[in-house]
Parts: sequence; structure tokens; C-alpha cells
Amino acid sequence: MKKTLSNHQLGFRELVINKLRKHGEVIFSYNKAKKISIAALRLFFLTQLKGKRTSHRCRVLFANSLNWILWLGCNILFLFQLSCSTERDDLARPKIASSAAITAINQDVISTGTDTLAIVHCQIIIGDGQSVIPDGVVIIANEMIQTVGAYETVALPDGIPIFEAKGMTLVPGLIDAHFHLDNMDSLPNLFLQRGITALRDPGAWIEAYDQERASGLDLPRLFLTGPHIDGYPPAYPDNSFVVRDPLEASAAVKSFAEQGASAIKVYFRSSLAIIEAVCEAADEEGIPVTAHLEVTDIYDAVNAGLTGIEHITSLAPNLVPAMDAEAYKQAILKDNNARRTGRYNLWQKIDPLGLEATQLAQFLAEQKTFICPTLGAFEYQVKDGKVDSLRQQAFQNMTAYTKALHELGVAVVIGSHSWVPYADYGWAYHNEMELFEKLGMERLAIIQSATSQNASFLGIADRIGTIASGKIADLVLIAGNPLNGISEMRKINKVMLAGKWITTDN
Repeated sequence: MKKTLSNHQLGFRELVINKLRKHGEVIFSYNKAKKISIAALRLFFLTQLKGKRTSHRCRVLFANSLNWILWLGCNILFLFQLSCSTERDDLARPKIASSAAITAINQDVISTGTDTLAIVHCQIIIGDGQSVIPDGVVIIANEMIQTVGAYETVALPDGIPIFEAKGMTLVPGLIDAHFHLDNMDSLPNLFLQRGITALRDPGAWIEAYDQERASGLDLPRLFLTGPHIDGYPPAYPDNSFVVRDPLEASAAVKSFAEQGASAIKVYFRSSLAIIEAVCEAADEEGIPVTAHLEVTDIYDAVNAGLTGIEHITSLAPNLVPAMDAEAYKQAILKDNNARRTGRYNLWQKIDPLGLEATQLAQFLAEQKTFICPTLGAFEYQVKDGKVDSLRQQAFQNMTAYTKALHELGVAVVIGSHSWVPYADYGWAYHNEMELFEKLGMERLAIIQSATSQNASFLGIADRIGTIASGKIADLVLIAGNPLNGISEMRKINKVMLAGKWITTDN
């Protein structure tokens, strides 16, 4: 049987390399090491020959032969190590694969369409960040998308019911990667009416959704993680599960997965050993792990197996001097409330385009790590002429770094945080999309972050996230054109879940 390496073993080489990259140091190169090795071995053998009855010519021939043999050996060893490390990279950092374990907790009670329908003459935004059909048609059979194409190229079946959507835009159902129920009754239904057809709550007891599930209201697809896995004292006791060691962490993952958790979330008091144990246990269950960090080294945590990071503020420890990061760490471990001002103190100093920031972004892109910045939770606006220069500068740096992450190839996704200071109730998700537009992201890219990118983050891209044949018909019909302005996404005409139009108040 082929031996498989643990996540710790697989990530060791990456951890060391990234530590060096993090500090901008190059300790040695392969070529230098090879030259040093050859010179040292040559000196050793020539020393052994010294004093023996050998001619100068013999010693020269021996030295040249030795050089060639050592050079060949070093290169063979280098190629072997390269092949091994490449294989390990692929194994250590897989993409989030779809899994039978990644299922909406309410999947069995979602009412599905039973009819055939053609939506015609609408602009179709596929959701892949590129494709737009100006005058398109989508044919839906039961709950599945059957055909997608330009109206002039698709032959409509005789007698098929037609929904005329001229002047409107059809987009994939929106996916919220960071939703919190927080005892706000009927909020999932309101979000569904706003076009969010799937959501993930990264930090609530699965039982907390019992009332919503029993309400009889239409609900989005609910992907739940169970409570935060955290250390003592937890930041949010009501929504946390405290573990004291890696064994308890592994047991918690298994327990949550058995209840139907489709992902696991670790919170900032979790040690690196616990994060690693959680990731290994979650991998065995076939579900991903995301985290709210703030005090843990990002390189270490990602190499331990994280697939996602919640909140732009989680990245701060790697973007400030070590002394500042350690002071912040000690402050919030002593008092959770120290985060309220402390995170802004850190972000005020961060250079979003600096070397550390660029290197971290490149690492996250290489590792295919998803970042859910939840900018709306930290947004600052000047009100009544009173300026808080600390929060103003800090938020500007947060948005600038979110833009840098996107431009450097990091998968940045949309998470609403459910309620945020500068959005009306029920509109936090759209506010987040609008913040992405303000920082300079293209509108197609924003819609991609909200749909297919989030589907990949949740591990459900084989089912939803794009308008494509074979995908589930979770769709939103917009009475406008979001390519002219992302605020057009607020003009919701109809929402379809599993091939069936839902009832909306608008």
C-alpha cells in the first residue's frame, strides 16, 4: 500500500519556504549549495590523496572526474527533490472538491420545480467573470437548467411556456459566504427575496436554525458549520465550542459533521496545533475549514490546511512589524474588546502595496485560499462633519488591500455579515457588492465573486454558481443592467430556487 504523508509533513517544506519569503530573506540558493558541496567533497578527497604516491596528472584527472560525478549526483538529487516537492504541493493544497458531505441542511425540504419553462430575450450573465449573452434564452426542466444560449440559436420546444424578460438581466442565484442569524427572525427568507439563494453561517449551532426551518417560509440553501471552534475564554460564548487540545478539536469536527455541518470554522483563540487537527479531521469528513484568525501567522495557518479566511482584519498580523502584532495578540487574548480599536490601530499603519502585503497576496493566490473580507462590517463613513481619522485611514487601507488581493489573483468572495452599520436591514449583501465596486473591481468580477467563486468556496460549484446546462436552476431576474452599475442588483424582479419562482414582497 502506498504510504500517504500527513498534512503536517506535506506542509513542512512550504512552511519553511514561506517563512523565508515572509521576512524577505534568501538564506541560500541551490546553486550555491551545490558549489559548496562539490568544493568541500573535492577538498576532502584531495586531502586524502595528499602525501600518497600519486602523480600530479593523476590527481588532476581524479579531481576532474570527481567534479563531474558530484555535479551529476547533485543534479539528479535536485531533480528528484523537485519532483517530490511538486507532488507534495499538489497533495497538500488541493482545491475544495465537491463532496457528498457538503449538503444544505434543508436540502430535503426545498420545494423544486416540476415544469418546463423558457426565459427569453434577457441579458444573461453566466457568472464565470467573462461570459455575457446579450439576448439569451434559458430552458429549465424541473429544477435543472437544460439549455443556455443566444435566442437566435436555440430552438424552443413546441408548446413550452414562455417567460418574456426583455430589458432584464438573468444572473445566477447569489451566494452569501458569511451570514449570521443572530436571533433575527425571518432574515434568511428576506435574504432569499433579495436574491441570495444559498448562504453559509460560519459560527452558529445547527439547532439555532430550527425555528427558521419550522417557519414554513421559503429559505435559501442553508450551509452551516456549527459553532466556532475556539479556545478559552471564547470571544462569543453563545456561538462557540471550546476545545482544550487537538484531540478534543478532532472529536468536535466529527460531531458537527454528523449533525450536518458542511464546513468547520475555527476562531482566533485556537492554537496552530488545534487548527491543524481540525483541518485533518475535516479532510477525513470531506468538508472544508475556514477561520477568523487575527493573531495566528497566516502562512502557518494556511499550510496547516485552511481553505478560507474570514474578515480582511484576519490578515493584519502578517502585515505589521512583529512587535506590533505581538502586542495586539496579547491585548486581545487578555480582553476580547481590545479588538474594537486595536484592529484599526494596526490597519492604519499597513501599506497595502508594500512588500509584506504583496508577498502574502502572492502566497494566498498560489495556495488557492479564499478570502471573505466582509468590508461592510468595518466600513467607515464621515457623518455630521465629524471625522475619525483612525478608522477612516484604516478602512481605506482595508479596501485598498482587498483590491490588491483581487488583482494579484486571490479568490475574494462576498460575505454580508447579515447586518452592517451603513446598510439598511436586509441589504448588507448588496452593500458589500457596492463596496467592491467602489474599490475598483469590475462588475463582472463582482458578480463572479458573488456566484461561482462563492460556490467554489463552499464546495458546491458542481451544482450551482453559474448559468449552465446541468446546473440547478437557482436564478435571479434583475429589472435592470448591473453592468451599468452594481446597484442595479437591488432591482430584483423575480427569484427562482430549484426551478421554482418564490414568493417575494416586491
